[in-house]
Amino acid sequence: MAQSRQDASPRTAMVTGAASGIGRAIASLLSARGWQVHICDADRDAIARMRDENPAIEASVCDVCDAMRAAQTVERMLEKTGGRLDLLVNNAGTSGMNAPLEEIDPDDWRRTLDVNVNGTFNFLRAAIPVMKRAGTGTIVNIASTAALFGYPNRSPYAAAKWALIGITKTLAMELGPHNIRVNAICPGSVEGPRIDGVIERDARTRGVAPDAVRRLYEGQVSMRRFVSADDIARMCAFLASDDAGMVSGQIVAVDGHTETLSNPL
Repeated sequence: MAQSRQDASPRTAMVTGAASGIGRAIASLLSARGWQVHICDADRDAIARMRDENPAIEASVCDVCDAMRAAQTVERMLEKTGGRLDLLVNNAGTSGMNAPLEEIDPDDWRRTLDVNVNGTFNFLRAAIPVMKRAGTGTIVNIASTAALFGYPNRSPYAAAKWALIGITKTLAMELGPHNIRVNAICPGSVEGPRIDGVIERDARTRGVAPDAVRRLYEGQVSMRRFVSADDIARMCAFLASDDAGMVSGQIVAVDGHTETLSNPL
């Protein structure tokens, strides 16, 4: 990725929830393209593996729900980068329960919104003043196609991801005058362990075999297949690049065109 003509030093990125899955793919791609990348994740074992396998990427343990820890994580990054933060990717999230709303455990409801919404708020609150002082920056929030449709039996997750769309649109308006761009990516079902777990839980809720739910999910997408974490990473890298210099306030689906999330079996 081309660097600014005025500043040839490496661009810097903070990616939350990035020791596995989409976040890991984003961090790895940015690092490969010359960015100075810092990640955080609540999974200590995954962070340890990331440090071993990708020593060029700074990695720290952080529960994004903890506002103080979030601020400290950003501060530690700034100490490494000389106060520079070009890109914040709010990727940390949790999928929540699969159940009708009246059967949702209140603690699970709160936890799902806490990670997906409050965790995003905590890092935004720490990062935005840094970008404002610099007069430039990019924010990418990882939402979901669940933020574009109703999603039966996934009400906590859908509520959280719709909230991220509101945050994205509002911040694009607030921060545009400061030369800070804000966009959201809405991944479809991303192949890997996380969607496997969602399918298993959905299958239990429906009382059917997981393979039947997998076929249903694939059939909801025009291209009839799941996306990969690398598909999301490439879109994030584009949104962070100079080529997207006038792209802000946009909700970009990377999903093979989701037609519905509510097809019955």
